[in-house]
Order: sequence, then C-alpha cells, then structure tokens
Amino acid sequence: MTPAGELLAEEIRGAGPVPFRRFMEVALYHREHGYYRRPRDPFGKAGDFFTAEQIQPVFGVLVAARIRQLYRAMGEPRDFTVVELGAGRREMAEAFSEWRYVPVDLDSSALPENFRGVVFSNEFFDALPVDVAVYQDGVFHEQRVALEEGRFVWRTAGAVDEEVERYLRRYFPPPEEGRWYEANLAALAWMERIGRALDAGYVLTIDYGYTRAEAVRFPHGTLMGYRRHTAREDVLEGAGQRDITAHVCFTALEEHGVECGLATERFQTLAQMLLAAGEPDQFRAALAAGRPDEEFRRRMQLKTLLFGMGETFRVLCQRREGGGIKRREESEK
Repeated sequence: MTPAGELLAEEIRGAGPVPFRRFMEVALYHREHGYYRRPRDPFGKAGDFFTAEQIQPVFGVLVAARIRQLYRAMGEPRDFTVVELGAGRREMAEAFSEWRYVPVDLDSSALPENFRGVVFSNEFFDALPVDVAVYQDGVFHEQRVALEEGRFVWRTAGAVDEEVERYLRRYFPPPEEGRWYEANLAALAWMERIGRALDAGYVLTIDYGYTRAEAVRFPHGTLMGYRRHTAREDVLEGAGQRDITAHVCFTALEEHGVECGLATERFQTLAQMLLAAGEPDQFRAALAAGRPDEEFRRRMQLKTLLFGMGETFRVLCQRREGGGIKRREESEK
C-alpha cells in the first residue's frame, strides 16, 4: 500500500469509513505523500498527463491576449492584477508579466484584498475534493471509503448532510434511482472568496465539465484517475500515486457566482476563446519564432490547443458587477 494509503487505512481503522472528500484530500494534497506534493513531476511527457499550460509558449500568449482584451475593457487601470488559482509551477508567470501577478495555490488560499483585475484558473476546480453520493429509494446516500482485506472499497452510508443535498437538488436535474453524483462544495467556497476579494474585473475559468442539462450524460458520476497518460475509473487504487479529478459543474459556478456579485459574461469552448484571442493579429504573436523548427513546434501546439483540447475544455468568463458579497453583508447588518 502507498504511504498516503497507509495514512488513510489507519484513519479508517480508528474511526470507520471516511467521506470520499477526505480520501481525495489526503490522496492529492497531504503535505508529504499527496500526489501534488510528491517530488516527482506529474506533468508532461514523462508524467501522467498534460495540461494546456504545458503547451507553451502558445497557450500563454493567447491567454494573455484574452486578458489584455479584458484589461482594455476596464480602461487599463494602473493597479490591474492577475491572480492565478492553482498556479503550481508558475508556468503562466511570463505570459502575465506585463501586469502585477499573484500566484495562489490550494494550501495558501489568501487572495489579495480589494483588487481590480482578473482571477484566472486552468484545471483548478476539477481537482478540488468532492463529496460523492448515490440516489437510492428517494434519498441521496453518502458514498464513503472503507477498507476490506487491505483494499479501499466504496461503502454506502446514510443520507448526505443538508448542504450536500441542497447542492445536488439545485445544480442537477431531478434525481434518478441508482445514479452517482459529486458535490463540489469547495468550488462554491472559492467563488465566495473571489467575491469578497475582487472589487472590479473578471473571473476566467478554464476546465472540463458540464451544465445542469448536460449532467444526464454521467449516470455513474465523473470521477477519474490518471496515471501515465491513461484514464482509470478506479479512483481508490494507488492513493497518492495518481491524479483524481471530477468534472466541474459550470451551472454551480455561474449561479453561485451571481450570488457573489459575478455575472456571466460568456461561456464558450476553449477553441472559441483562443480563436477570438488570436484573430486580431492572425496568430502572429503566438507563432512568432526565430527558427523554422520552433515555428513548426508552435504550429503543432496551436493545433493541439484548438483541435485536441479546444472542444473538450470550456471557458467561463464572469464579470464583477454590483456590490457582491461585501456590500450585501453590510446591507444585512
């Protein structure tokens, strides 16, 4: 068993089956043995998967072009700030260098206070720990993780708590017998943090996911593990040695965002956003290179982004309007 697995097994032996949210938290973010905390780099050709941020410099140039459009729409404020959630290896730092850049990681969740600019994230929300439920006999039952003969297994427990049930009933179609669900309460908490911190500007979220209407495509839920560029459905195996993700419910981000003072500006595919960002100069900035081999590499990167990832990933752009959380709370005092 892996080191992260040993920690979870000890916890289960002492207190019984744990919520999947806890399992995912330890497997991914334990300070020593979590997947994202281990010395081995999980990204790139030698790792377990690629993200769009590894398709550099083309991805950075085009995303910066999109943020530049938002910057101009705000009147080019001198204090314009780009806050990146889940900044990881800071691969976007160079692309955002013309503005104040603030990288934020999951274990350092403090955002700058009262700033103007853009909150950017790429594959951040899909890696937040989620609660898992199955609908049986008219009730959402929590799916916990138990230990049997040295292996982690699913265990159906009692009814989910009220907060999880509200999430599932609000952001999904009417429940269906036997269907599995994920509730990403952490994503809502992050939207609230953003709503408190952002005075004016935009939230630009790139991820893969679904809307309320599209959720019917996933009767078994969306949990997936990744190792060596192979998707694996058994997310309980190899804790700490593989990535675990859950598709993002964009309806939850949009509707909860409104409550946090964030109105939806645009919801589109990554390909649509990148095409609009590169169109003004016909992708010259993204493809500019001093050597023919580098130009070819960049053209291949652009092709991967537009036709490989472009239709799979979605982009949600929200703008700050009204008083948001801060002023609503003040008015309720």
